[in-house]
Amino acid sequence: MTKIVELTEANFDSEVKKAELPVLIDFWATWCGPCKMIAPFVDEASTAYDGRLKVAKVDVDNNQKIASEFAIMSIPALLFFKNGQVVDQVIGAVPKKILFDKIDKILAS
Repeated sequence: MTKIVELTEANFDSEVKKAELPVLIDFWATWCGPCKMIAPFVDEASTAYDGRLKVAKVDVDNNQKIASEFAIMSIPALLFFKNGQVVDQVIGAVPKKILFDKIDKILAS
């Protein structure tokens, strides 16, 4: 069962900046076609890496302050956090293998 955390300004610090696990955040919007293309891979990552990676989503239309804080100019944008800091990112819809290879690299570091 996938457990993807919906992030807001109210829970961002507790869910991301203070997280014990690395965090993958998917910045997306309901109207974004490429966001819909990558969503199944993000969902699958939440199951495949359960217990090793926290997966979260930020709806940029409803959370513009968070999107602005991380200079999100184009979506989908996937940001990877470790110890509360951005350590890597993927911009745009990418194949599952590229996403999972990036996750594996971050978990191994």
